[in-house]
Amino acid sequence: MEKDIEQIREEALTGLAGASDTEGIRALSVQYLGRKGVITHFLRNISGLPPEKRPGAGKRANEVKKELDAAFKTALAALEASSASGTGDIDVSLPGRAPAQGFLHPLTRITREICDIFTRLGFDIAEGPEVEQDYYNFEALNIPKNHPARDMQDTFYVSDNIVLRTQTSPMQIRVMETEKPPVRIIAPGKVYRCDSDLTHTPMFSQVEGLLVDEKISFGDLKGILTTFVHQMFDEKISLRFRPSFFPFTEPSAEVDILCVMCRGKGCRVCSHTGWLEVLGSGMVHPAVFENVGYDTDRYTGFAFGMGVERIAMLKYGIDDIRKYFDNDFRFLRQF
Repeated sequence: MEKDIEQIREEALTGLAGASDTEGIRALSVQYLGRKGVITHFLRNISGLPPEKRPGAGKRANEVKKELDAAFKTALAALEASSASGTGDIDVSLPGRAPAQGFLHPLTRITREICDIFTRLGFDIAEGPEVEQDYYNFEALNIPKNHPARDMQDTFYVSDNIVLRTQTSPMQIRVMETEKPPVRIIAPGKVYRCDSDLTHTPMFSQVEGLLVDEKISFGDLKGILTTFVHQMFDEKISLRFRPSFFPFTEPSAEVDILCVMCRGKGCRVCSHTGWLEVLGSGMVHPAVFENVGYDTDRYTGFAFGMGVERIAMLKYGIDDIRKYFDNDFRFLRQF
């Protein structure tokens, strides 16, 4: 009988070595140690042995039973510990959680949309430095030193001749210095002015446009801007051009659109006028062409500029420009 119990022990340990999961180990425990298991069956049949062999056989069977019980428990504990260290507190039976996805900032979305509209109209994109020379930011744009027009823009000066650009218009000069007509560009980018309230921030985004060629008229300007407004907002949105002043354009005009909130009926957003100002524009001043060596008798052109934050506020119905820079995910996730 001792050989038989030893054989049972070897078979159980061999089976345990091959078990790869907790279910397999528990099944072996029931098979060998359960009420109807192999060892229980062995103990019940000891009475059939000669009297002198019964004590030794029973003692050895109990020793094997305890050994196997300890081996099964040790194997279960090791397997459960290994599983727990791999998953932590995660319940692997629960559905997985989708990872958070990134999204574009509303100003980035609007800037790209503006650029897409004008590139479809044949404009190229030009980008340049945000720390700019006074010459490009003012003088070449027909705003000499001590000119009253400089008071229109509260400028951050780095030194006497270096500024944080107040507009992206310097790119008009930089491009015209290196390219001959025809020129058709837009210049998106960050600009800086000493201003901060509900509708202004010290840093904001602009998109400037420039088109220069032979026989360009104010009618061409109106056509381009009308197409832009209709594609950005709605084909039913009307435009109006109001006389204005910009040192680098003559004639100059502010462009208003029918209020996108009330459709011209009058509301708080449009100050009950039915109209909203969206951009400035005009025909390029001959003095600007002279500064870059363009023949003013042969070439004419127009320029325009808009604030991206202003367009986004109208597009999305946002009432405070500072929300763009608060980094509040409750606001940003809406876009």
